[in-house]
Amino acid sequence: MSLGRWSVSLAAVLGLLAAMVAAAVIWLVVTDPVRTADAAGKVATGDVAPIVQAIGDVILDALKGLFKYL
Repeated sequence: MSLGRWSVSLAAVLGLLAAMVAAAVIWLVVTDPVRTADAAGKVATGDVAPIVQAIGDVILDALKGLFKYL
């Protein structure tokens, strides 16, 4: 496989990951604004763990729901 095809595949995977994280952040802001605001306040002080955990929880819940459906 040539370098050009690898770069296109890598760009597609990174784009899908970025879209998934963006959708999770939007869902988190809409469904749980207090948790998002608290986590954003901690990001301002340099602690990114709460927002990463909140985004991870949203993605995990979405995957659980998807697998339960399948």
